[in-house]
Amino acid sequence: MGPVSLLPKYQKLSTWKGDSAKMTHLQAGLSPETIEKARLELNENPDVLHQDIQQVRDMIITRPDIGFLRTDDAFILRFLRARKFHQADAFRLLAQYFQYRQLNLDMFKNFKADDPGIKRALIDGFPGVLENRDHYGRKILLLFAANWDQSRNSFTDILRAILLSLEVLIEDPELQINGFILIIDWSNFSFKQASKLTPSILKLAIEGLQDSFPARFGGVHFVNQPWYIHALYTLIKPFLKDKTRKRIFLHGNNLNSLHQLIHPEFLPSEFGGTLPPYDMGTWARTLLGPDYSDENDYTHTSYNAMHVKHTSSNLERECSPKPMKRSQSVVEAGTLKHEEKGENENTQPLLALD
Repeated sequence: MGPVSLLPKYQKLSTWKGDSAKMTHLQAGLSPETIEKARLELNENPDVLHQDIQQVRDMIITRPDIGFLRTDDAFILRFLRARKFHQADAFRLLAQYFQYRQLNLDMFKNFKADDPGIKRALIDGFPGVLENRDHYGRKILLLFAANWDQSRNSFTDILRAILLSLEVLIEDPELQINGFILIIDWSNFSFKQASKLTPSILKLAIEGLQDSFPARFGGVHFVNQPWYIHALYTLIKPFLKDKTRKRIFLHGNNLNSLHQLIHPEFLPSEFGGTLPPYDMGTWARTLLGPDYSDENDYTHTSYNAMHVKHTSSNLERECSPKPMKRSQSVVEAGTLKHEEKGENENTQPLLALD
């Protein structure tokens, strides 16, 4: 049915060939496999890319209450990819992206890596970002929940650091298509820490990540979660879309279920993977490297300056007020339990708790 329903569109828009040649630069740098994946999974067609983008841009006039600070082709394209080239849905996401920033102005003041709050969160490993991608080309983000020192980092600053990191990463067209995976390790995360996760701040995070950002999340994986994290789900459930619920998995300490979805060769040893333990300073050194300067601030209004900076090994001495930590997982490398299939009920998606 798919190719048949698209055929009239190709025929009708065959006159756009001249524009198609101009738009191919938007796919420059993509591997042939990724271009094919975008065609099959996201309905991306280079022959009509210009019209798809322009249709979204033409909708901006319908929302005069929102300041659309960026409307260039490359920027709009990431929203189309995030919504599988459904123009109305892509525009809705684009509008929510800027509306979220208008409604939460304090979060986006000094929205750059050297902001004191964001910098502390980055140095403490919020988020962690693995260098290599998984077998589907997705970037893997890590959160070691117990590293949240509530006397040092507010939840809002951690959220700001995550959003800023995503802004940097989403500049990569490959990740716009392949997406992201998030793994949250709840080892040693206390009930006292969990009590600070109020409905209002959880709602703020969900609105910022699920409803207002053009990223494709292929899965959110909970590892070593205590019972009160299960309870927190009842707080956030009303704010989650069905599609999001189906992509949240509770693994407990069951490595087998995690490895069925993310192969061990792409994971650090904390998750039973073959990679070395994750160094908490990895992503912070990337964003706060020696090339970082005022001219290259990662601000939400200066998108062209969002380039990942490489670093040298002396950044920890320059930027960290304390010794850099590796993960604080309570489970040492290789000690998570390998369980038989069906043994642990916590491996089901959260939706199964309904």
